Amino acid sequence: MLKGQVAVVTGGSRGIGRAIVRKLAENGADVAILYAGNQKAAEETCTLLQGFSVRCGAYRCDVADFDATKKTVNEILKDFGKIDILVNNAGITRDGSIATMKEQDFDDVIRTNLKGSFHMIRNCCRHFLHQRSGRIINISSVAGLSGNVGQANYSSAKAGLIGLTKTVARELAGRGITCNAIAPGFIDTDMTRGMNEKARDAVVASIPMKRAGKPEDVANLAAFLAGDGAAYITGEVIRVDGGLCI
Repeated sequence: MLKGQVAVVTGGSRGIGRAIVRKLAENGADVAILYAGNQKAAEETCTLLQGFSVRCGAYRCDVADFDATKKTVNEILKDFGKIDILVNNAGITRDGSIATMKEQDFDDVIRTNLKGSFHMIRNCCRHFLHQRSGRIINISSVAGLSGNVGQANYSSAKAGLIGLTKTVARELAGRGITCNAIAPGFIDTDMTRGMNEKARDAVVASIPMKRAGKPEDVANLAAFLAGDGAAYITGEVIRVDGGLCI
């Protein structure tokens, strides 16, 4: 149980992020949601938590902006009093082949998906060090482990996030702070539902479990890594992919 703890979830208004927010709240954590622009979705997510008797706040923040993340972290500390759990889930895609990918599309994905996580960790770090505890959970991807055609930017960012996870784990372990990464595979979200049916069916056929994952599959692992049962786990990258990358 996470009762009395405060979690911050970036990209927490939809998809995997929303499922993580719900699962953490279900386990008793108060939750601060960071969202990029869809205020309605963020408010809807907070509404979903009303039955769990926890506090929820929504904060608009571009995680690619270091100063914005610093300001938002300070606002959350003022509103909630502390932060115990940080889930870096915010991410974007700008797919295209390496031969035609625009430099701006590469930079935008790196800034949000990788640098955004650094910004949040950096701005929560002093608080974690002071309280000598903290759980950092980075949402990477199997694309960061094996690469993915048409996603040089996304795969690079997610691979970089794995390196960031391991370094942060080494640096902060001695102060009671853990840092782990989750690498989801093909998960049923708005993004994957936007694929054409033939391509989607081909991906599902390549998964040993023969189905897409659910956001809740990722959320269940995030809740475990945030809890007492994962106190001696750090620097790990755990796949949630139905066997896709065996």
